Amino acid sequence: MKGSTDEIKTKKKRLKRSESISHHQRVSGIIGTCILFFGSIIVLYPLIWMLSTALKSDAEVMINTSLIPWDWHWDNFSKAWNSAPFDIYLRNTLYLTVIGLIGTLFSTALVAYGFAKLNFIGKDVIFLCVLGTMMIPGMVTMIPSYVLFSKIGWVGTYLPLTVPAFTGGAYNIFLLRQAFMGINSAYSDAAKIEGAGELKILTKIYIPLTRPVLTTIAVFTFNGRWNDYFGPMLYLNDEKLYTLQLGLRTFRGTAGVEWQKFMAASLIVLIPTVIIYFFMQKYIIQSVAIGGVKG
Repeated sequence: MKGSTDEIKTKKKRLKRSESISHHQRVSGIIGTCILFFGSIIVLYPLIWMLSTALKSDAEVMINTSLIPWDWHWDNFSKAWNSAPFDIYLRNTLYLTVIGLIGTLFSTALVAYGFAKLNFIGKDVIFLCVLGTMMIPGMVTMIPSYVLFSKIGWVGTYLPLTVPAFTGGAYNIFLLRQAFMGINSAYSDAAKIEGAGELKILTKIYIPLTRPVLTTIAVFTFNGRWNDYFGPMLYLNDEKLYTLQLGLRTFRGTAGVEWQKFMAASLIVLIPTVIIYFFMQKYIIQSVAIGGVKG
């Protein structure tokens, strides 16, 4: 009887302990949810303010400080888009973004695979030199790059904005190299026995297994190319070649900025990046676990 009584007391203690732990977990969950909720409001406030300003009239922008417009002017979006050749700017931006995506993914995959799976003299030294370029700010190399492109006659064309994409980037190479190194070499050894070459191994084995990392690189590259302002401003001098970011300068006139049109156009330009991140965020989360492919 005594043994059964002790067992009952032990079970009750375990039950109380588990209830206490679950209670603390619920409280922690509620606190965490509240923190995330208020943090989301802080992050989303600028977007809400942009939308509110975009829906106001020209006179109301300077008078109404509330987030709720007195009169809802949805036509500001069409007026903003038609106030400048934004269809041309969109086509130019898409061209630069697509070429940049292709060049970045192509060069990054080749270079990362070489550093991860091939053996050659000086591999580690070269890789350290590649990583060393991450410590050089882009502003430092901007003037030398402009001088170089100017001397070879590329200023005023898309070449300075597209060709460098095919040379790879240190961060992307490092990220994909780590993912390649996490893949068991047994896959490539089996493929070599079947007569597959290095290029086929890369395209048929390594790239499919590292799709989340490649998707993350693609999303970051898209955002960088789509929102690039300094590059087009520096190298493009023909309005027919302007991108969307340069097109937003259209609303800065001699009398000031037409804020309602400027905010409407900015929201239109922002929409693609938000949509792409919304649908691709699961791949970005998966890519955090670099080397997570096990064999």
